[in-house]
Amino acid sequence: MLDNDDAFAAFRQAIARFDWHIIAAVLMPDHVHLLAGPADRDAAVGELSAAIKRRVRKALNADWQWQPGCFDRLLRREESAEEKWEYIRENPVRAGLVSHWSDWPYRIGFEL
Repeated sequence: MLDNDDAFAAFRQAIARFDWHIIAAVLMPDHVHLLAGPADRDAAVGELSAAIKRRVRKALNADWQWQPGCFDRLLRREESAEEKWEYIRENPVRAGLVSHWSDWPYRIGFEL
């Protein structure tokens, strides 16, 4: 339901409205992976997630519901954003949707 051009456009529009640095994102058929950093250190990931979900659902006039909440993870100094980026970009490959991550059209931020 999310791996289509309309959902991808709605997602891109939704994330453009926030003061967050979007590093990478992948829309999978039934979930989203997002690597982002707040411009404001006190910003809450849960609020970003809820707002994106609300805006995407509204833009699509969807009759489905998102799973409540989100699975967020703060990166500490010793953790690597690159490792998270690699995990996110390989998601469509692990799911058997494409043979190489670059073949997946519903991704943002992998031009790095």
